[in-house]
Amino acid sequence: MQLQQLAYFVAVAEVRHFTQAAELLRIAQPSLSKQIRALEAELGASLFSRARGNITLTPAGEALLPTAKRILADVETARLEVQELAGLRRGRVRLGATPSLCAGLLGDVLRRFHDAFPGIRILVEEGGSRDLVRELTRGSLDLALVILPLHGDPPLDTTPILREHLVVASPVEPGARGDRAPAHMPRRAHLRISDLRNRPMVMFRSGYDLREATIGACRAAGFEPRFAVEGGEMDAVLRFVEAGLGIAVVPSMVLAGRPGLRGTPLVLSEAEEDAAARRGQPGPGLQRTIALAHRKDVDLTHAARAFQDTLETFLVEAALAGSLPAGVETLVTGS
Repeated sequence: MQLQQLAYFVAVAEVRHFTQAAELLRIAQPSLSKQIRALEAELGASLFSRARGNITLTPAGEALLPTAKRILADVETARLEVQELAGLRRGRVRLGATPSLCAGLLGDVLRRFHDAFPGIRILVEEGGSRDLVRELTRGSLDLALVILPLHGDPPLDTTPILREHLVVASPVEPGARGDRAPAHMPRRAHLRISDLRNRPMVMFRSGYDLREATIGACRAAGFEPRFAVEGGEMDAVLRFVEAGLGIAVVPSMVLAGRPGLRGTPLVLSEAEEDAAARRGQPGPGLQRTIALAHRKDVDLTHAARAFQDTLETFLVEAALAGSLPAGVETLVTGS
């Protein structure tokens, strides 16, 4: 079995067409078909079903595809690791991050990293935490900023770096947009989860931990949340809230630069609210922990390790300077 054969197999599996795959690979279609047949002979099983011109994966092909992708990703990582021995003048970091971080502090971190290592390419994939965990496990990412705890016990090492406080996002002038506007939210310093009962909510698509966290908190308070709209990404959810379709539970940092929205901190229970009132400030409320994760079975490349160092140094310095976004606190301690 050759790496080239695996690359050809993955190309055909992704486009489901031999001629198109050959064009993408810049090889002759007969050569591609010959290599696929050789791979099938080596494995002793057909990888593609070619009935009536339709190319589909056989069960053997379905089983091979994720492994082949992981092998090719690891080979590419090894190649870049060798290149990086020249002093990080070349290389690549494939980073996954949640939308709140992409919209918040990540831009400043990436700028600092690029200034220090201009020859390192940075590839960013934005997505929900569960999606990022899946891509990280497959070898499609080097690092990912994900939400703890992880689900399903994936083979990842995690380093907690941030705690984000969640708020209820609502329009600045709810009720001004007709019968689609959410019911008036109490104008208090903070809200209880029970205040969300029977309120129309804008909900993220599956794959977002924010979706599961919000639904779980509502159920723990004894009610099912009512969705006005569901299935959006972060920017879409915020726009739907601005349009008066409902409220949403989001990290406070994503409301920066959105004057049409206000964010109200959440407390989980009446007891917590009473304790907050006695202190004269909101309680700990609904929050989540963000960790930097990578695969246990693959050592970080020099470039990925340099990015981790850059990120942690940035967070420590920002915390000391008091410049972290509102509702964010670092869990990284300076050395």
